[in-house]
Order: sequence, then C-alpha cells, then structure tokens
Amino acid sequence: MPESTSRRKPAPKKEAVRPAIVSDEQEENPTWYKITMFGLMVVGLVWILIFYISSAQYPLGSATFLDLSNWNILIGFGIAMIGFVMTTKWK
Repeated sequence: MPESTSRRKPAPKKEAVRPAIVSDEQEENPTWYKITMFGLMVVGLVWILIFYISSAQYPLGSATFLDLSNWNILIGFGIAMIGFVMTTKWK
C-alpha cells in the first residue's frame, strides 16, 4: 500500500537580517551641541551659586549698576533649563 504524504507544513524560512540604515534623524549630535548643552547647565548652576555665596551682590546684584536682586535666581534657572531642554534632542 502506498504511503500518504506528510501533512506538516514546511518550516518558514528565516529572513536575512539587514543592517539598519542610518537616516538623518538617527545621526549623532555634533560635539558643539553636547558642549553647549552641558555648558548651559553648569553656567546656570554657577550663576545661582555665585548669587547665594556673594549674599546677593553678584552677578547682577546690589554691587553692580543693574540690580536685579532675586531675579538672578530666575536667570540662573532659565539658563540651566535651556540646557535641560536641549537634552530632549540629544542622541
């Protein structure tokens, strides 16, 4: 008696893995971007530290012709926040 054919489906073929193509969106940031980003975060921190350590005399405090007093805190945080916002585009 003849033997019947197998009912098993053939195993699916594995597809060859292709290397990922680097597009413009996936390129790394230039070096100046990283330096600027970290630099702004540090400058903002230093601005606030100088304001507190100098007892509100510097960087634009009572010892200068332009007295911004407590606005120096907002300026320092603003500079640092620009650096932190830049981190969202960092790759």
